[in-house]
Amino acid sequence: MTTRCGFCAIIGAPNAGKSTLVNALVGSKVAIVSPKVQTTRMAVRGVAMKDETQIVFVDTPGIFKPRRRLDRAMVAAAWAGAGDADAVVLLVDAPELVANPNGRAGDDTKSIIASLKSNNQKAALALNKIDGMKRTDLLPLVASLNAEGVFDDTFLISALKGDGVADLLAYVAPRMPEGPWLYPEDQAADIPSRLLAAEITREKIYLRLHDELPYASTVETDKWEERKDGSVKIDQTIYVQRDGQKAIVLGKSGATIKTIGELARKELEELFERRVHLFLFVKVKEDWAERRDHYKEMGLEFPEE
Repeated sequence: MTTRCGFCAIIGAPNAGKSTLVNALVGSKVAIVSPKVQTTRMAVRGVAMKDETQIVFVDTPGIFKPRRRLDRAMVAAAWAGAGDADAVVLLVDAPELVANPNGRAGDDTKSIIASLKSNNQKAALALNKIDGMKRTDLLPLVASLNAEGVFDDTFLISALKGDGVADLLAYVAPRMPEGPWLYPEDQAADIPSRLLAAEITREKIYLRLHDELPYASTVETDKWEERKDGSVKIDQTIYVQRDGQKAIVLGKSGATIKTIGELARKELEELFERRVHLFLFVKVKEDWAERRDHYKEMGLEFPEE
């Protein structure tokens, strides 16, 4: 039996649906998802099987023009994931590009294509969120993107509904090199439990607070205590940059953080298949986005000035 194993990087502009696609390809949740752009801050690896081939999908942060130190770290992580991969898929938010071809997503996509060209790197093109789109809108977009000359195949998909995902998986599998599997056949992700738990809580913060809280928060798992009854006690700290943001996260009489904790705990219990005791704390740390230790916690390289 000949086995194959390799890496496939999913790259694209922020909010293209990369995390949703990786979760669909893997068949379980390995990356957090929210309507807010730039939710993914680090490269998360999801493991999928296709016959005798093991594919490690790398869900990368959205590639955009960086402004802050954290932005630069996220974009660097995305390109590092693409550079090390055996296959690359550029995911595009098709309706957004049709509606706003010269908007931010369009500019970011053009920049990504230009970088692929300059590196002589081929990729597959996946047009996402195509359900409900008219062929008269979709076909010209396919033609214009393929005219760039960097794509060796094109897929029309809906990551949310799973449409076209099997075809994309079938494309990626034979491009993986021969070699032994890196992970057990039933393992879905390569992310430490402590970090996954922090990511799940961060997702619930985004989903609960929507536009009330800017990208000024992060979550760290401070303590992971195994209990004799098989349950686990998890202590986490939510870091924000200002007192006003702390008040938003806490909510009136602590109602908001209670809801966030309940949502996170419920999903963690489903993921870990056991009882979870989750305790959340909120602290103000103005410079968390400039501290080297926080980047290490997120698995990012710390960009020097």
